[in-house]
Amino acid sequence: MKTFSLASEEPKKDPDFLQSLNEQQYKAVTHTRGPLLIVAGAGSGKTRVLTYRIAYLLQQFKAAPNEILSLTFTNKAAREMKERIGKLIGDKAGKLWMGTFHSIFSKILRFEAEKIGFGSDFTIYDTSDSQVVIKQILQELNFDPKEIKPRVIHNKISDSKNELIDPDTYLQRFVSSTLDDITARVYTIYAKRLKQSNAMDFDDLLVKPIQLFEEHPDVLEKYQDRFKYILIDEYQDTNHAQYKVTRMLADKYKNICVVGDDAQSIYSFRGADISNILNFKEDYENATQVPLEQNYRSTKSILQCADSIIKKNTKQLDKTLWTDKEYGDSITLLENFDERDEANRVANYINELKMRHGYQNNDFAILYRTNYQSRVFEEAFRRKDIAYQLVGGLSFYQRKEIKDVLAYLTLLVNPHDETNLLRIINEPSRGIGQKSIQDLLKQAREERRSVWSILQNVEQTDVYKPAKVRIREFVDMINKLRSELEHGLSITEVTKAMMEQSRYMKALVEENSPKSMMRRENVIELQNAISYYEKGNSKPSLSAFLQEISLITDTDKFDESKPAVTLMTVHGSKGLEFPVVFIVGLEENLFPVGARQNFDVDIEEERRLFYVAITRAEERLYFSHCRSRFKFGEELKQLRSRFLDEVDSGVVRTETGATISQKEESSSLQKNKDTSTRVEYDWKQPKQKRSASSSTTIHYDYQDGDDPFQVGTKVIHKKFGPGKIISRSGIGNDAKVVVFFKSRGQKKLMLRAAPLQIIG
Repeated sequence: MKTFSLASEEPKKDPDFLQSLNEQQYKAVTHTRGPLLIVAGAGSGKTRVLTYRIAYLLQQFKAAPNEILSLTFTNKAAREMKERIGKLIGDKAGKLWMGTFHSIFSKILRFEAEKIGFGSDFTIYDTSDSQVVIKQILQELNFDPKEIKPRVIHNKISDSKNELIDPDTYLQRFVSSTLDDITARVYTIYAKRLKQSNAMDFDDLLVKPIQLFEEHPDVLEKYQDRFKYILIDEYQDTNHAQYKVTRMLADKYKNICVVGDDAQSIYSFRGADISNILNFKEDYENATQVPLEQNYRSTKSILQCADSIIKKNTKQLDKTLWTDKEYGDSITLLENFDERDEANRVANYINELKMRHGYQNNDFAILYRTNYQSRVFEEAFRRKDIAYQLVGGLSFYQRKEIKDVLAYLTLLVNPHDETNLLRIINEPSRGIGQKSIQDLLKQAREERRSVWSILQNVEQTDVYKPAKVRIREFVDMINKLRSELEHGLSITEVTKAMMEQSRYMKALVEENSPKSMMRRENVIELQNAISYYEKGNSKPSLSAFLQEISLITDTDKFDESKPAVTLMTVHGSKGLEFPVVFIVGLEENLFPVGARQNFDVDIEEERRLFYVAITRAEERLYFSHCRSRFKFGEELKQLRSRFLDEVDSGVVRTETGATISQKEESSSLQKNKDTSTRVEYDWKQPKQKRSASSSTTIHYDYQDGDDPFQVGTKVIHKKFGPGKIISRSGIGNDAKVVVFFKSRGQKKLMLRAAPLQIIG
């Protein structure tokens, strides 16, 4: 591979853009020889340092654009860096090798895959695809996927791959239980099945390059010579495979620059190894370390709070953040009665801050430890008409109809992809029954051939005759579309033809249900995305498009300009910043999370996670916890998080909600007194809200998503007395609940008809 270097030309004087850097940033940018560790504290301008460093290397003729490899963890970060570099040095930025680990190494594998037995048009399986394959293997081995979860097996295989443990090694050294034995058997078949389908999963995109370089030293040397400078962002998040493949590439020139913050290492659950950054100076002799400690994001009070919590950890690189910004408001700690009270108070604070200080919805972020916590906030925001966006929900590209269409398109590139072939061979229904499919699979397994190769000669199989006709029509359609694509028909036109010939869109129209119409709109949006991609690329290809969308992450989908409050987990917030942040659910066994089966809590990582949450805030920060929380239908007392006792008390002020004192006062009264507060729904007038009566009974109008009759709610019935809702089903006027009454046992009631009242 021929490269072009400008390194022999005379260096230029420092460019003007370096004048905006502080002293430590300048050191990091202008260090151009040997290994470099940049310890970049939160909000210290690491993205600026990385982009300026690349621009400086090019401006000083240290390397040509295609001799620089820059690795990130999100496509969003790569795009932002490339745009910034483009503004500094112009069109040369377009020739940089810059992107996520997965996108860069999948690009290398496209060039070199045949050397390790794969075709260049291999499919990339996401997590759901991998679990489909594993489920099928479990069934073939006569295991019930409901008992042996494909997700659990996939996680064990993924962990093994990231530790560079192949199926044979796993079988020989890591089988110590029945589950391990099952995993070993599945892992062996899974690896063979992927190769037969010409497919790789996400982990393979990191593991296969190592295999490539070890088996073909000449290929390794070619890429070592190409990448004279290597830069890695978020180095604390690298796993063992990422560590090894980048060390192999950097071994010749040693010009490796890693940027990271050990205090923000929060991804051990997916294999990240904090020792990679802690031991960098041991791995690379004569490495230079530059700390970035000036924070440009947060107020002094927020930084003081963050510093007080992270100093409790023992495993860390030495640094102390500081800022020239003003002290700002103290952190506010909200004490709440339960999770509904918490959500309502947060919503009220948001409305008040918007009214008093002019904040917009997209200035706010609600950060929580686990996804399920979003529900009560969504309900509260809907009631109070606050627009929000939920980050980390079902991805557009994970919707059934989108996966179906992408499966069709994948077959046009890689027809040997068994998982996608089986997904759409009878979708929409074309008269190919499950027995016919199982017969085809059985023959493919016995003959050790791909299903597609069997389909090509379906007439010679024992499949039911009418099914043979339908299969032949399906195979001919795919072959015809593949031929049209190869002969220059655009991706947009091929997609349109595929939708017509497969009758997929027609089936959605004929179903004529609200759900099918929504699916149809989603398919149209996918077609728009394809057209947009094709118009925006000088050399578009279906293979490249499929690869691009297969590597999209949740963070890439986040829209910071959307006029909506952001709801997301703390893990999802890493790398983002907001003027106002609420960190909710700060309770023991929630944040920090409690010990679970096969999961030991790393309290230092939980503390780092809290640190990450704190340092997302620019101007105002709120902590929140509940005294009780409903879990499994029971109201359980909660202990406030130990982290609240570890932060500097001098920067935190506490606000106890009025709801708490009201609840405590109410609980001291007899429940049958007229003065007790009760909540009931007026089912006869669902659109009209009525005012409270003199007997302190509060009436609400019933609307979807605005419903207090949830599992765990305490109620009273005129005939059956007091009880608790233990389950519910249905929505709107069809909503039903099962209530356990102390005196009458369980009763199933229709909400719109039952005389139920919520007891305050």
